[in-house]
Amino acid sequence: MGRTRNYNGTRVTEVKKEKMMARTGADVVVEALLKEGVEVAFGYPGGAILDVFDRLYKAQDKFRFILVRHEQGAAHMADGYARATGKPGVCVVTSGPGATNTVTGIATAYMDSIPMVIISGQVPSYYIGNDAFQEADVTGITRPITKHNYLVKNVKDLPRVMKEAFYIARTGRPGPVLVDIAKDVQKAVCEEPYPETVDLPSYQPKYEGHINQIKKMAEAIKKSKRPVAYVGGGVILSNASEELYTFIKKTRIPVTMTLMGLGAYPSTEPESLHMLGMHGTRYANYAVQESDLLLAIGARFDDRVTGKLDGFAPHATIVHVDIDPTSIAKNVKVHIPVVGDVKDVLTKLNKIVEAPEIEEWRARIAEWKERYPLTYELRDDEIIAQEVIVAIGKLTHGEAIITTDVGQHQMWAAQFLPFTRPRRWITSGGLGTMGFGLPSAIGAQVGFPDQLVINISGDGGIQMVAQELATARINRLPVICVILNNAYLGMVRQWQELFYDKQYAMTCLERTVECALWCGGPGSECPGYIPDFVKLAEAHDCYGQRIRKREEIEPALKGAFERARKERRPCVLEFMVAREENVYPMVPAGARLDQMIDRLI
Repeated sequence: MGRTRNYNGTRVTEVKKEKMMARTGADVVVEALLKEGVEVAFGYPGGAILDVFDRLYKAQDKFRFILVRHEQGAAHMADGYARATGKPGVCVVTSGPGATNTVTGIATAYMDSIPMVIISGQVPSYYIGNDAFQEADVTGITRPITKHNYLVKNVKDLPRVMKEAFYIARTGRPGPVLVDIAKDVQKAVCEEPYPETVDLPSYQPKYEGHINQIKKMAEAIKKSKRPVAYVGGGVILSNASEELYTFIKKTRIPVTMTLMGLGAYPSTEPESLHMLGMHGTRYANYAVQESDLLLAIGARFDDRVTGKLDGFAPHATIVHVDIDPTSIAKNVKVHIPVVGDVKDVLTKLNKIVEAPEIEEWRARIAEWKERYPLTYELRDDEIIAQEVIVAIGKLTHGEAIITTDVGQHQMWAAQFLPFTRPRRWITSGGLGTMGFGLPSAIGAQVGFPDQLVINISGDGGIQMVAQELATARINRLPVICVILNNAYLGMVRQWQELFYDKQYAMTCLERTVECALWCGGPGSECPGYIPDFVKLAEAHDCYGQRIRKREEIEPALKGAFERARKERRPCVLEFMVAREENVYPMVPAGARLDQMIDRLI
């Protein structure tokens, strides 16, 4: 377009340049969310992020925003959403305390390799380093617990940074990426287009496993007499469960799973050894210790799995498949490393692998499974936690999404629930975060609004995040919250019973200032429990019920499932369970994997 003007009789034509519509840094953030396919974000506003929230408010017709009651809840909700859906979770918070409140959630996601993008506001760039109001060096604080992080002080960098953040979070070994954006950057006009691709020469994830290493793996399998597949969360993260199933059925190799790997292979199949490690099955731990070939697939040899390192799998040739080359041989000596995406490696392996002759080995494992099943003992006058979990498994058939907090209830759930599909088990593995269960269940429910989602918590963990019941209720998210109340920090109390002369130092949650200084354990004189979880549920307009008798377990669960479905509101079921029940088997700290103790010893 142009126009003509006369200057002193001379005709001059002006050409008006077409310019991109002016947009601010805050607009770029929302543009990034839309272009990266984000369907929901979780967060809490504040002064340093107000410009972004203003744009989020105007974009409510394009994607959903969940206002939480605490920023830690936002991080755990984004995490739970990511674990359930496989898509990156997103949370948006303000500077200073808003950002630091997400640290535990970020660390939780980092330890378990969960894709997340955390967007935090920061004080204006010209105030950074001056101890301005609500300033915190969040990039410095989170550097050890993020896959990568950014501090954006120039609006021209923002489109590239947002594109890179999502790319880094979801590719290679996934993980959380934090983008800290100065307030003046959010207000500044940005003319840089949002990029279609990324250019990161120093970051090139290796997806394709080397065929020569895969051939070595296949040869080792063919020669083996006592092989075991040891499967971790990497199989689920790479969506390789079908390839794993094909591999196990073709070779008939027994398979055991880490806490994070549960669901990668159906626990109902005969090849399953269920979970290994500190609270794993005897037959899984015995099989690993006696194996002559250990196939570590998407697992990282965590200390809770290996026990005493120099006594771990002493007879085995170890194969390690992992997309992260820094994880291979990090904790144990590896004889055949295979760097690559688990899905790619198993796809190639399935084309060439031959089944080994292991009938004697399978028979020996079958004998162990028959001799050492997971058991529990009922009590005449008390509910025990395991029977509640067994009832949940019976009623849901492994189809519900289960989240947990951390502690005894988590281990019992891992032991006694059926796991038939991936992404139905959501728990904090590496960091062991109390308070993870309820908000992660909310995130999963947002991702799957019509799916039955059950959070299993202890009475300790639930109190760290109970305010998020309001988030669930206001958003009509029918999460079922099962609280197993033993009035203790149960796993810590178990260690105190077994290794600290039964001195229950600061683990009784019933204790008041009226109690004796030196407590000999629970008795009739114990005070009443605070808080009343039923009233707490009702205060949040949720359904609450307390269960004390065995015959009430299944009716209470069925009623809650039906009520949640019909009324679209959360339900809280408080089960009063035996106070001093322990998780067995157990590998004590410093012991070998096969040096387990249980109630029979």
